[in-house]
Amino acid sequence: MRNSTRGLVGAAAAMLLLVGSGANGAEPAAAPSPAARAPKTLKILTPDQVNPARLLAPPPEDGSAAQRLDLSEVQRAYRERSPERYAQAKWDDTHESPELFAATLGPAFDLAKLPETAKLLALVDNEQSVSANIAKRYFLRNRPWAIDTSIVACDYKPGANSKTSYPSGHATLGYSVGGVLAELIPERAQAILARATDYAYSREVCGAHYPSDVEASHVLGSAIALQMLANPKVMPMVSAARAELRAAGLTAAPRVGDAASPASPARGR
Repeated sequence: MRNSTRGLVGAAAAMLLLVGSGANGAEPAAAPSPAARAPKTLKILTPDQVNPARLLAPPPEDGSAAQRLDLSEVQRAYRERSPERYAQAKWDDTHESPELFAATLGPAFDLAKLPETAKLLALVDNEQSVSANIAKRYFLRNRPWAIDTSIVACDYKPGANSKTSYPSGHATLGYSVGGVLAELIPERAQAILARATDYAYSREVCGAHYPSDVEASHVLGSAIALQMLANPKVMPMVSAARAELRAAGLTAAPRVGDAASPASPARGR
């Protein structure tokens, strides 16, 4: 989805440049390089709230008994995967967005028709992406394929930075967005959280991450979801998304006496 959007934007920009060049004969201005784009920053949470030194234990050190056990689990998931599970892992790899829950929630969960929900989940996505990258830079853990070179991860690219393993960005996305959706649609909470767990396991099936990376993502993603749901700036967005999902038939009206407070995200789990 993101790649296709970039392609459309890039094509439109190129067309405008060609039109401008044909009109006055001047050389078209150079398009800004992707590297020049402003990096993502936290919009709601503070660096202290997502400080990896406070939220996450360090990963096992390379060469330790714990790391070798961690690696053996990746090797098992990678080598014993069925063609069907590998296909799912590859799909998950290329769909790093809240749409990962579309099949779980059904056709009514169409974010193009749920603007309030889409806006909320995009904000959660931003916060988790920045937070996961802060943690990756803090821990600088080698990917499994950097240790076992027979592993070719789903997202492997020659020359890629290998020290980005802990935590998994994909898994952090699944657990953070999943935690918010489970609060918004409590009737489907178990299915949503199961999908988040399966999405995270795809990183092991892909050979991209260790189980301990995925577990760190579970901790980080859950912390992000809880803090977002409790944030006063986000609460009106949560209420708007809940009303929108109710109107779409994705969740029932609140019961009498149920405050449905977004400040209590653990309720009913």
